[in-house]
Amino acid sequence: MEPIIDAHGHLGDILYPNGGELIGRRGVEKEPVFDPASLAERRLHRGPPRLARIAYRLLSRQITRAERARNATATLENFAGSLDEARISHAVCLPIPPHLCFRDLARAREQDARIVPFTGVDYTRSENGAFPDPSAGMAADVAAGARGLKLHPIIQKVPLTSPETRAALEAFAPHGLPVLFHSGISSYYLGAEREKEEPRYGAIHYAAELVRDFPGVRFIAGHSGLLQVDQVMKLLAPFHNVFVDTSFQSPERVRELVAAFGAERVLYASDWPYGNRPPALAIVREACRGDRGLERRIVFENAAELLGIGAASG
Repeated sequence: MEPIIDAHGHLGDILYPNGGELIGRRGVEKEPVFDPASLAERRLHRGPPRLARIAYRLLSRQITRAERARNATATLENFAGSLDEARISHAVCLPIPPHLCFRDLARAREQDARIVPFTGVDYTRSENGAFPDPSAGMAADVAAGARGLKLHPIIQKVPLTSPETRAALEAFAPHGLPVLFHSGISSYYLGAEREKEEPRYGAIHYAAELVRDFPGVRFIAGHSGLLQVDQVMKLLAPFHNVFVDTSFQSPERVRELVAAFGAERVLYASDWPYGNRPPALAIVREACRGDRGLERRIVFENAAELLGIGAASG
């Protein structure tokens, strides 16, 4: 079996406290809600960009509700089944502290060696209002097997340009591991809970400032900016320390990303459970148009080099 690395996915509940408790549950099925993402996956996320933006505005509530239903299925049992279905050899799992932390993912990895856990930044302040020094915790997580760092400015409500994020990057940079940040404006909560997020922090100009200031760190722009993919290509492609993942992009957009970033900086990803692995894989294969060398680079080699994963271990 050819090795495949899914460079962006989740386990557990990333939206609420004690999210790791979801990982071990069994028999969890998705709530039967209208899911626009399923319709988009059938079309391999094709469609005019302007129409996609209009649809997102009109269906924002339904999209968010469906995302929450998907989030609630992120158990280890379902995760493993999704890997089997798409024949994935390794899958990155991303925490969002304080809801879900590296230690939750490390425990899951003990049960499924295909998990590639990242660590995260806990922005929770101490009683005196200070941001704690992240150095020791990050070093411990890396020693325990963390393969990268995850930042989610929208859910964590902290912009990529904040002093706290810069301090975390200064602490993490010496480890030489990649940093994956969410990019693109999106929403995860409904009603009064919208105060738990800050969608505007997904704007690409924040990311452009961060990657400029840390040229020695290799960054992955999650989802290639979603509907802001054009901004990702314009603002981030010139920085050679930036990679992009293909989640929620169409075959045509993936080809544009390859042209903008180069074949060596594009990574296959699904954002499971928010996206399903087989259609995300079909998108990459269609984008490659039968070029097996390009396909292997996107679905395995690029991520393997970033994460230090050998082909033999696949």
